[in-house]
Amino acid sequence: MAGLHKSEFKNPVLNWVDSRLPLLTLMSKEYGQFPTPKNFNYFWNFGALATINLLVMIATGIFLAMNYNPSAAGAFDSIQRIMRDVNYGWLLRLVHMNGASMFFIIIYIHIFRGMYYGSYKAPRELLWMTGVALFLLLMATAFMGYVLPWGQMSYWGATVITNLFSAFPVVGNWIVTLLWGGFSVDNPTLNRFFALHYLLPFVITGVVFLHVVALHITGSNNPLGIDVKSSQDTVPFHPYYTAKDSVGMCVYFLIFAALVFFRPYIFSEVDNNIPANPLQTPNAIVPEWYFLPYYAILRSVPDKLLGVLCMFGSILVWFVLPWLDTSKVRSARFRPIYRGMMILLVVDMVVLGLVGHHHPEGIWIPLGRVFTLLYFAHFAALPFVGLFEKPLPLPDSISQPVLPRGPGGGGGGPMPAGAAAKPMEKA
Repeated sequence: MAGLHKSEFKNPVLNWVDSRLPLLTLMSKEYGQFPTPKNFNYFWNFGALATINLLVMIATGIFLAMNYNPSAAGAFDSIQRIMRDVNYGWLLRLVHMNGASMFFIIIYIHIFRGMYYGSYKAPRELLWMTGVALFLLLMATAFMGYVLPWGQMSYWGATVITNLFSAFPVVGNWIVTLLWGGFSVDNPTLNRFFALHYLLPFVITGVVFLHVVALHITGSNNPLGIDVKSSQDTVPFHPYYTAKDSVGMCVYFLIFAALVFFRPYIFSEVDNNIPANPLQTPNAIVPEWYFLPYYAILRSVPDKLLGVLCMFGSILVWFVLPWLDTSKVRSARFRPIYRGMMILLVVDMVVLGLVGHHHPEGIWIPLGRVFTLLYFAHFAALPFVGLFEKPLPLPDSISQPVLPRGPGGGGGGPMPAGAAAKPMEKA
């Protein structure tokens, strides 16, 4: 029939649907037959795990919103009602609460993988930039969600963080008033944060779609950081990586379940179980663990405006990472200096997290300043490292390190097409 898509599905119902709305064909091409580098390691599982975590957060969030009261007078009590009176409300809330921490663990590993293997380099600059945008949206969503229980830490965390915008000249106070919906953190603030917290996950879903489109246009990077040279270097996404992602998903759900059922409050502050009191400041105002490195950077700078700029700049600098790194080699496997720098960056982030968790006194003040300087020194040094670093020799193709060269083995040269195809057929 003229105008209809030619569907290849044998099932008459699927054929009828797909010929008129070829979503099944699209999914088959993009996720079934999509050629993927065959040397992925388990670091490549975390993109799929982030998508699963997003779906879990949206599903639990919708059900929680049905029982939540977004008012300063009723927010804290509605959380207690969800935990005590709503059928399985305790489970939904604990999954949602710990899901935020799981989300950031997954995303931080995903970002580290992108940096370590050079996934931000050409032609994947926009892929990387949409990923950084997703991280910023996730941070905004998590912060607003942290305010909703309306406990002591929620209230004072919202007060401190929103007040940071007052450091900006001219527009700072206007931004703070806009966020508050008045002249203090109160009922209008909670209403705005609840509305945005509910909306932003769907915005994140839209940006994830753009992120995946950019990935499927440029193709995936791989641990060697070299381009695919032939069909011998790739395998179809299904069943190879659907099976591998399934293994990662099982491990993820086991860890998630252990967190929810055995240590559900390990990442929570005790003060948040006390109703918000504008007249009583907690002994220490500490953000969630995934914000601590940036909070440490903020506190390490004596000037308020400069501290705020450094805090935001510590993430915004990731946008220009594809142009800061001047090396032609992607993967840190072949870049000894850059590999050491990446290890130091991870240590730096952990130490900054510890600094952010402690009171700004004693050893923690100079420690925060030193590691803040080291953090920015990492990105400042990248252009020079790319110019002077001597990378190790790159293999000719993805297949070269794993396929034998000849009767003597040893890895190396290309193989005849027939010789390479037979082991693949057996696999």
